[in-house]
Formats: sequence, structure tokens, C-alpha cells
Amino acid sequence: MWRLRRAAVACEVCQSLVKHSSGIKGSLPLQKLHLVSRSIYHSHHPTLKLQRPQLRTSFQQFSSLTNLPLRKLKFSPIKYGYQPRRNFWPARLATRLLKLRYLILGSAVGGGYTAKKTFDQWKDMIPDLSEYKWIVPDIVWEIDEYIDFEKIRKALPNSEDLVKLAPDFDKIVESLNLLKDFFTSGSPGETAFRATDHGSESDKHFRKVSDKEKIDQLQEELLHTQSKIWNLKYQRILERLEKENKELRKLVLQKDDKGIHHRKLKKSLIDMYSEVLDVLSDYDASYNTQDHLPRVVVVGDQSAGKTSVLEMIAQARIFPRGSGEMMTRSPVKVTLSEGPHHVALFKDSSREFDLTKEEDLAALRHEIELRMRKNVKEGCTVSPETISLNVKGPGLQRMVLVDLPGVINTVTSGMAPDTKETIFSISKAYMQNPNAIILCIQDGSVDAERSIVTDLVSQMDPHGRRTIFVLTKVDLAEKNVASPSRIQQIIEGKLFPMKALGYFAVVTGKGNSSESIEAIREYEEEFFQNSKLLKTSMLKAHQVTTRNLSLAVSDCFWKMVRESVEQQADSFKATRFNLETEWKNNYPRLRELDRNELFEKAKNEILDEVISLSQVTPKHWEEILQQSLWERVSTHVIENIYLPAAQTMNSGTFNTTVDIKLKQWTDKQLPNKAVEVAWETLQEEFSRFMTEPKGKEHDDIFDKLKEAVKEESIKRHKWNDFAEDSLRVIQHNALEDRSISDKQQWDAAIYFMEEALQARLKDTENAIENMVGPDWKKRWLYWKNRTQEQCVHNETKNELEKMLKCNEEHPAYLASDEITTVRKNLESRGVEVDPSLIKDTWHQVYRRHFLKTALNHCNLCRRGFYYYQRHFVDSELECNDVVLFWRIQRMLAITANTLRQQLTNTEVRRLEKNVKEVLEDFAEDSEKKIKLLTGKRVQLAEDLKKVREIQEKLDAFIEALHQEK
Repeated sequence: MWRLRRAAVACEVCQSLVKHSSGIKGSLPLQKLHLVSRSIYHSHHPTLKLQRPQLRTSFQQFSSLTNLPLRKLKFSPIKYGYQPRRNFWPARLATRLLKLRYLILGSAVGGGYTAKKTFDQWKDMIPDLSEYKWIVPDIVWEIDEYIDFEKIRKALPNSEDLVKLAPDFDKIVESLNLLKDFFTSGSPGETAFRATDHGSESDKHFRKVSDKEKIDQLQEELLHTQSKIWNLKYQRILERLEKENKELRKLVLQKDDKGIHHRKLKKSLIDMYSEVLDVLSDYDASYNTQDHLPRVVVVGDQSAGKTSVLEMIAQARIFPRGSGEMMTRSPVKVTLSEGPHHVALFKDSSREFDLTKEEDLAALRHEIELRMRKNVKEGCTVSPETISLNVKGPGLQRMVLVDLPGVINTVTSGMAPDTKETIFSISKAYMQNPNAIILCIQDGSVDAERSIVTDLVSQMDPHGRRTIFVLTKVDLAEKNVASPSRIQQIIEGKLFPMKALGYFAVVTGKGNSSESIEAIREYEEEFFQNSKLLKTSMLKAHQVTTRNLSLAVSDCFWKMVRESVEQQADSFKATRFNLETEWKNNYPRLRELDRNELFEKAKNEILDEVISLSQVTPKHWEEILQQSLWERVSTHVIENIYLPAAQTMNSGTFNTTVDIKLKQWTDKQLPNKAVEVAWETLQEEFSRFMTEPKGKEHDDIFDKLKEAVKEESIKRHKWNDFAEDSLRVIQHNALEDRSISDKQQWDAAIYFMEEALQARLKDTENAIENMVGPDWKKRWLYWKNRTQEQCVHNETKNELEKMLKCNEEHPAYLASDEITTVRKNLESRGVEVDPSLIKDTWHQVYRRHFLKTALNHCNLCRRGFYYYQRHFVDSELECNDVVLFWRIQRMLAITANTLRQQLTNTEVRRLEKNVKEVLEDFAEDSEKKIKLLTGKRVQLAEDLKKVREIQEKLDAFIEALHQEK
């Protein structure tokens, strides 16, 4: 209670200070005044009428959120003069201010705690919306994967922490009691306040000036401190926002890559230029357009660190490595682009190599090494053929780099003799491009005088307008070089005759091939932070690290692109006009079809021709199959079956011999021969349809392609193996049948037999004519003569014919005494003959005699069908040979019918399938299409299409480039 009374008395004192003002004269040192009285001056002279000017200050407080000045504090004017009663208004004002402060603090604490409880209650009252989850995009439900709400909730203060922030009210009450005791002591207080009036005006002025200076100084310090705090805060916020932006960008790229966002977005400038590069890389090199494309050409001495620099720019160990040996054996073109995942893929392959996995990195290096060895021809060490590789990843600078084989000074053992000259020619071919950026790599750990590449670069770019010089292995150079100024001279290009756009120093590792890119980058940054080259200002900060090099090369690359792309567009406009004019003059009535369109047209024609195989009539199939099969087996039937059986004089023996030989033939050879004939017939018909002219619509530009498709389809097609087994049974049953049902079939068999025998007789006559030479008519009409050998054969033939006339039923073979008789008769006429010559001549003479006899017998059998029906009973006529030929003829008809069914039902469809597969394979093989579809017309249409496509893409790219500017 006593504390409350003293607080009430103190409040009354404060009220009296506000209501009345007291005059103050003189001054007293503030150190001797009371705590409250130090800042208050009283005037006690009643005659003093001057009014103290209003206290003003120029200091304004600003909020960090609104940037608006707070309201200035205005104090009530103090009237100078004597008053009977003193009013302690500052104490009352301080009391109210303290009260307001703690009310605000208490309200803030209580309000925060209440808001937290209310938030928890509202959270529990929210209904379950899981059933409507499909309405909200997936990114909303996945946001908790990227923002840790639990961590934020734990970071909020709880009720106990808020209570600790509240002030100690006991100490406040104690301070107020002390203030009340001070104001209630009358005499000492009055004496103290009166004493303040004694002082000189000069002291007052000095105190005012010093206070103002202190206030200004404090304001400046406060503003300086605030600026530092805000700078640090903004820097941290900026770093955090950059990190979040990178993560969100990666997330968006991943979502787009998975196809979640299907919105049609406007293509970026980099993507448009990438499409131009892809189209130009496929364009015909005859116009040398590739040589005018901006690209970064990485050149340097062998083992200078070219590949390591490129790997640091690509942020992955993608190239094969070796200790001291040549690893880059052909140019490797690397296209860098930004993407959600760090992957690499070859242009002619769909496989993606994940560069974050060591297994894929090893596989990629192995694949590059295999491609290099494949490009190198036998007897060579390097190859000019380029390997194209695309590398995508977050944060990669978009550019095109070409890693060339390292320049060598001496050809070592195992290398081709022309290796040095080949490397020089490859490097010059790339550096001669007026738009190529030359990235010259120099090893800093070796003497500069040993460099070869600098002379080569200075020849290609003497003014250094497109050259960037890079010094590698600077850590070894700083350790080994005695004078650091020499490194500075190398960097500044004073030791070399070459000039460059920029000079850079990098560190690409400690020499360990197993180091990761991140480890190398950390080592590089740590080295340059502690390096004397930077501390002594020999190198500038922007001239070091591969990160700065990558940015500089990218900027230079895009600058070159902007400067050259319009020139490229103009050149393609002129090329397009020339090509269109040439096409109109040479092919005015033909449509411009490129190689792919021509292939599609040829593909449709070929498929139509294959389908036309199914439209061949069954009669046509059976006729050509029967004729082809008889041509294949006629020799075997006549020579091995009919002639040996016909030479027997007994009907039973004839039939027995025929049955045995037919059974052996059917089991071993006939089915296979029939399948071969069917397959050859299908090939012939397919070839006929493929090569048959189509009149005016025929285009000879497809002849090569059709021939290649035909050969490949026939090569892939294989006849069904089960066909021979089923065909063997059918043929065996057909040959077992001997029953001729009607006279028509009998006459057909006789006609078939006559044709076969006449064909053999004609062949035999030709053989005898070739043996004995021309007869007397040809000798007189055509002035031809016989040779000595032909004369001997003629004499031998005449002697053998005399023997046959004497015995027309002579067996097929000559006896030894008969041969001796013939030889002696010829010798008596002065003709020396050999027994083998007599046998050869006898074979042909007897064959002709037998065939003529068989034809005469065939004529007799025309009227023998009646006797056949009676099984030749009471008849001297025997026509077993007619029955044999009827059996052969019927077997041929049944076999042809069976093969025709298999052709139309199975083999034609299988052939059509093979043709489609061949066409699909050819469609994917660009080299095959280039080889098969050739000619001026094809090349002109191909160039015209490419030029139009390039011009359209270049125009779109230039328009976007202007819009960006």
C-alpha cells in the first residue's frame, strides 16, 4: 500500500510540472544534478520575460518497410519566470511513456500467443479436402517437399519464451518509488534546482554546440551501422533468392521434361540457335556453310590440358584419358546447353549417359574411344572425321566447342609418318573459319619457348581478334618458376608473338585423373585466393578460374553469333535463289522432292508391286511352275529313268525298273527340286513386277533402290522347311497311280512324250553336228570346212551307222570285239582312231537311233488306249512308256498345284513382310538412301529443301534477336 501511495504522490508532482512552468537562471553541472533534473533547466527570476524558443530537431526516423518519415516530436514551450509552485511535467511524461511501452509490449506478447492458439483452432476446424485433391495442381501438394513447415513452426517462440520477454514489474514499481522519494524532499530539491541558474551564457552555448555535434555524430554512426546491416541482410537475401531461383528453375525444367506442362511456350533464343546449328550440321559441305559457323576451337600442344579445360567447362569427366599418350585422335564437337539433368548423348544415338553416375561416365569415355578408333583408318594415327556429342546440364553455358588433336613436334614410334602434317591440316581447317573462336591452350608448367601452337595460332589470327589465350597448370608454374613476373609476361602475351582478345589462367587439377570436377574447382579457387599472382596484382580477378573463362568464352561466342548470323542469312537467300532458278530451268514439270520424299514414293510403288503378286491367276502360277519343274527334272527323267528302263526288252522288267528309280528319286531329290523351282519362280515373278516398265510414269531414278530391295528381300526370305515333307508324300502318291481314266489323258500323255523325245532328239542332232562338222550343204553354201578331228568323228559315225543298219535292235553298249572291228575297218581306210572316241561317237549315234525308234513307237501307241484298257491282252503292242510319261505329267500337275497354293497362301505374304522390313531398315539408314537415290535431280532437291529450312530458321532467329535488343 505504501508503494501505491508514493506512486500517487509522484503522479501529483508530475501533474504540477505540466501545469506550471518555473523560471531558471544560471547553470549547474549536470553531473551534480539528480537523475531526472539533469536535462531540465529552471528560471527563478521573476523579472525575466524572455520565452525559450521551441525545441526542434532535424533527425527523422524511417521505417524499413514504408520509407516514410515518422512524426516529429514537439515539446511544449517553457515559460521563463518565477512561479510559486514547481510542476514536474517531465516525470509525468516519462511515467506515461513507460506505461505505454509496456502496454504495447504486453499486448504484442499476448496477441502473439493468442494468434498462435487461434491459428491452431482454425487449423483443426478446416474440413478434409483430400477428396478434391485432383482440382489443385500437383505442384501445390508437392510444395512441402521444398519448404520445411515443421522447421518454421519449431522456430516460432512458444508461450514460455514469450513470458520470459515480459518486463520485471517489481523493478519498475521500485524505480517509481525512488522517483517519488526524490520529488517529495522539498529543500534539497529547491536548492538544487535554483543552483542551476548560476552560470555563464558561454557555458550554455558551448553545451548546446557539443550536444548538437554529438547528435549529428550519433546520427551518422547510426545511419552507417544501419547501412552495413542492411547491406549484409540484402546480400544474404540475394544469395538465398539466387539459390531458390536455381532450384525452382531446375524443378520447372524437370516438370517440363516429364511432360507435365503441356502449354506451348515461346522458344528461347538459345533453342532457336540450337536448331539452326543442328540443321546446318546436316547440310551438304559443298557450300562450305559449316566453315562459317561460330564455334569455339580448342587447340594446343599435346598434354597441354585442352581436354581438361573442356571438361571443366562441361562440368564432367567425359573424355578418355591417358598418361602421356595421344588420346584425342579425331575432332570431338561438344554442344553445351542448359537442361534439368546433367546428361550427354551422341547425335546419331538415342542413349543418354547420366553424367552424375560414374558407371555412365566410364561407358561414355569408352564409347568415345571406340568411335575415335573406328574413324581412324588403317595405317593412320588421327582422323579428320568429327564425333558429335551433346551435353546438357543445369548452369551450363550454351556454346559449341571442338576439341582437336594436340599439336606434336616429333612423330614417335607407333605413329604414322604423316601424323604431324595431318594434325596441322586439321587444326588449320578449323581455325581458317573467319567466325571461329580460337581457344589457345598453353601449358604453364613447361618453358614457353617449347610451345608450337602459338606460332600456328598467330598465323591463322595475326591480329588476335578471335583468340583467347589460356594458361593451364598455373599452380605448377608458380611452384617451379623462379620469377613470378615471367608468368605475368606469359599471361600478358609478351613472350609470344601472338595477340589475343583475353588472357586467362586456370588450374585443372592436381594431376590425378580420379579427381571430381567439384574437387578441382574448390582446389582452383583456394589456390587463387592464396596465390601471390593475385595478391601482388600480377593477375586480375576476372582473369582466373575456369568459371570466369567459361563466361568470357560464352560471351565472345554469342557476340560472334550476333555479328555473323545476318551475313549467313543473306548468303542463304542468294543460294536459294540460284537453286530455285536451276530447278525451274531443268525440271519445270516435276515437283521438288528431296531424298526422303523420293524414298517414300518409291516405297509405295514397291509395296504396290508386291501386292500385285497376289493378283496373279492360279492358272498362270501352275503353268509356269509346271514348265519350270519339267525343265529342271527332264534330264533326270530321260537319262536316268526312261532310257535305262526302255533298253530292257521285257515289259515287266521295264515297269520294275521305273518303279524303283521313281521311288528313289522321290525320296531324295524331287521334293527339294520342286521347292527350289517354286522359290525361283517367285523370284522371277517378283523381279518381273519390280523391273517391268510402267510407261510414261516410270521413273528410272528408283531402279537402283528397287534392285537393292529385291536382292535384300530375296536374301532374307527362306522357304518353309515343312513344305518338303508334305510335298514328298503328295508326289509319291501321284507317281504310284497308273490308271489313265480317259482317251483325252492318253492323248495328252502321248503329246507330252513326243515333245520330250523331240527335244532330246534335237539336242542329240546338234551334238552330232558339232562332233562331225557341217554337212556338204553348209560347206557349199556357207564356205565352211571340217577340222581333222571332225573328219575322224565323221568316218567313225558312218562306220557305226552301218553296224546299226545291219542290227537295228542292237543293245545300247558296244562289245569289245565290235570296237576292235570298227577300229580296224577305219585303219584300213587310213583313219587312226582311239577306242574312247569310238565309244563317244557310238553314244550319240545310238541315242539318235533310239529316240527315232521311240518316236515311231509313240505314233503306234496313239491307237493303243483300247488295248491299254484290256491290259494289252491278245496284243503285240505295249505302251508302258506312255504310261510312264502320263505318271510324270500327272505328278508335275499335282506338284504345281500344291506349290501354287503354298505360294499364294504363305510365301507371297512372307515375301511382302520381308520387303516391308527391308524398306524400314533402308529408311533408317541415311547412307543407304544416299547410295541408292543419286543423281543431279535428287541432290538439287535436297539442297533446295535444306536451304529453305535454314533460311526460315535464320529469319526467325534474327527476328527474335532484334526483339531481345
